[in-house]
Amino acid sequence: MFGRRPDATLVRDLPAMRRFMPYVSPRRNDSLFYMMQEIEVEAALEYLEKKNRQRPPERPVTLFHLFLRATSQALYLRPGVNRFVKGGRLWQRDGEWLTFSAKREIVDGSPLLTVKRRFRPADESLDEMVDAVYDQLLARRSGRRNASDREMGLLLRLPGFAVKAALFVARRADDLGLLPRSMIDADPLFTSVFVANLGSIDYPAGFHHLWEYGTASIFGVMGRIETPPLGGRRRMSVAWTYDERIEDGLYSYYSLQAIKQRIESPELLEAGVRDLGR
Repeated sequence: MFGRRPDATLVRDLPAMRRFMPYVSPRRNDSLFYMMQEIEVEAALEYLEKKNRQRPPERPVTLFHLFLRATSQALYLRPGVNRFVKGGRLWQRDGEWLTFSAKREIVDGSPLLTVKRRFRPADESLDEMVDAVYDQLLARRSGRRNASDREMGLLLRLPGFAVKAALFVARRADDLGLLPRSMIDADPLFTSVFVANLGSIDYPAGFHHLWEYGTASIFGVMGRIETPPLGGRRRMSVAWTYDERIEDGLYSYYSLQAIKQRIESPELLEAGVRDLGR
């Protein structure tokens, strides 16, 4: 409403159709596009085998790490998909933020954790990124609570009507750009892309909804590694859910192709994006 937010910059000089879309489809879940992507992983698995000979055995680089790296690079190189609609306007997000879910333990009934991180593909190496992700995940699995956990714990002490009222106020404040940066940075739903790895529990990829709360415009679900029935190169599927209001289909397609290209040619993930160009 006021043309300012602590986490983003208002996108100006948009075509009339793109400016009008948030009024035609005001809800994020009225604007979803679903796409299934097939990615060959043979080269990535070979790369990981060689890479992990130089890594501590308790901290191997995984296909999931490569996916996070590829996604953060694509967001940096293709900033048009690092946007969100809020308050009827389109905003360019400050930084490349990824949130992912993980089980505290890989056992049935173990609680689900969310980890949110600002990735810096222009400044950090692949190894630095992997170690930072391990550090953050280990902290969460050890039971360390973050600001978002504390806020939810406080709200859940209130009666149901008070929780609804608090969330209503938070949504309206978010529409007006009045939420503080500290609250936004701590909340896992204020993110560029939310990622889930169903392949880690040997499940196929499936589509996920987007939340009306927060600013996540893209959700990517990785599936298990599959070998074609007649043999050939191994591959995985990624199910993408995407808010079509943020960019046109062609731009978005090429952005997802950038992720696919980097996993199928993993040597690109070693280079800094400044070396690759923008």
